Amino acid sequence: MAAAPDGRSLSRKSTSFSLHSPSLNSLRLRRIFDLFDRNGDGLITIDEISQALCRLGLDAAPSELESAIRSHIPPGSAGLRFDDFEALHRELDRDFFGGGESELEPVDAAVQEQTDLHEAFNVFDENGDGYISAKELQAVLKKLGMVEGQELARVEQMIGSVDRNRDGRVDFAEFKDMMRNVINKRT
Repeated sequence: MAAAPDGRSLSRKSTSFSLHSPSLNSLRLRRIFDLFDRNGDGLITIDEISQALCRLGLDAAPSELESAIRSHIPPGSAGLRFDDFEALHRELDRDFFGGGESELEPVDAAVQEQTDLHEAFNVFDENGDGYISAKELQAVLKKLGMVEGQELARVEQMIGSVDRNRDGRVDFAEFKDMMRNVINKRT
């Protein structure tokens, strides 16, 4: 990241709520994909997208969705696979939010770090209650294909190692301390 004349770091304008970590971006998209894929068949049909948008209060005519999405559905397929969904997301990000542009703006590094940590925390806090439970952590670890996610007892040990107040879950302050310790160990 470059520095502005006043010492603040420079960052590309935020686009479609993109995180700085590609693996967290992929995990966030995977969660969205899984929410849209109502029948769990690994495909998102235009009907499933339409239903999801309706639940969000964003009514869209299936014909409009089809014209916007059809080019990302492989020939002979009934819907979008995850890779197709990622490609659609990148295209929408670029077309509507200017993703991929190199425009830089000054950003306070501390504010950016806090924002990134909140976004990362929210990836793990699947139910949005402000805490990461062992089951939520296990779900994320499984989605990432990590062997640690196979045993709940092991995940509970991971939670316990950073759970200062011993309530069985990780709040944002505990998460932030854990992430800073991980970063400090790497440097």
